[in-house]
Amino acid sequence: MTPMITVGIDISKDKLDCSLFEALTQRTVWTRCFTNDRPGIAALLSRAPGEAVFVTEPTGRYGRAVIQAAQEQGRTVLLAPSRQARFYLRSLSLRSKNDPLDSRGLARFATTKELLPYTLKSQPVEELDQLLSVRKALSRSITRFNLQAKELLYAADQLGPIITDLKARLRDLDKRIAQAQRNSPSFDLAQRLQQIPGVGAVTATAVASRLTAIRFVSADAFVAYTGLDITVSQSGQSRGQGHLSKHGDAELRRLLYCCAQSTLRCKQSPFKDLYDRQRAKGLASTKALCVVSRKLAKVCWSMAAHGTSYDQARIFAQPPAEPLLQPQQQLPSGRRDALITTTARRSASPT
Repeated sequence: MTPMITVGIDISKDKLDCSLFEALTQRTVWTRCFTNDRPGIAALLSRAPGEAVFVTEPTGRYGRAVIQAAQEQGRTVLLAPSRQARFYLRSLSLRSKNDPLDSRGLARFATTKELLPYTLKSQPVEELDQLLSVRKALSRSITRFNLQAKELLYAADQLGPIITDLKARLRDLDKRIAQAQRNSPSFDLAQRLQQIPGVGAVTATAVASRLTAIRFVSADAFVAYTGLDITVSQSGQSRGQGHLSKHGDAELRRLLYCCAQSTLRCKQSPFKDLYDRQRAKGLASTKALCVVSRKLAKVCWSMAAHGTSYDQARIFAQPPAEPLLQPQQQLPSGRRDALITTTARRSASPT
């Protein structure tokens, strides 16, 4: 159910641009700017009506104080996905862009669709996410310098020590990530995810971090979060070719794709058959690997949602079919009579 009164908050380092919007009258009641500190946050909470729902985009540590203060008062804070919110703001055809206008757009955006509650990360999750962010930057730097070393032959001797140092730092960082994972009891899931063939410590930690911080309602929801879901554009008789949406966490998508490549090198991996079947259908290697990546994401979600360990026999097992209602005596009398009446009517109706 979409809220009727919303407060859009555009968060920056020093200030909070806020707008109160009424869905019933489609009117922006007020737009105010508050400082992003304790007095400013207190003024915002006292100014906003008690039934108002706050909505904001993910802004990292700059928004943690105001979100935590609102949730401590029992207020509802919704998370607006950045990409969707940006497209919505563009659709409003505003002649300019600034923070107050963004806050108005966020307040209106929350009344157009159902948004998920804003969940603050715990300290262990925040620590691991920051370590993973640094690891991502190191990996990209190593890749970039390796490519430059091949192209810039006269400067390769200068890039060699840099690459060696970055690789050493990457190994140390991986050890710290593994240690932080072992020290946190909330990351028992990461240990279980490493049972999946091809899933290493870094990917297991990244996936566990997301699944711990966000409660996904289904495996498909988690797949969509990673951007591995398929989107198709159709119009009239034109049938567009399906492709990845890529609307989610790009780094998590990259890690799962790397795991798909790795799992094919494992001797006992059940995902080899899936890859071979996709190749037999005529899919290119990259697309077949994306299918394997999607299956890996679903297996990870299932293990997190049900608290289970890795079970190879259940990966491709189909859910049991619902039993047919053969013996009528198993039904309650009221439902049995209704079933008999419905069956009689269908048999009596002309075909």
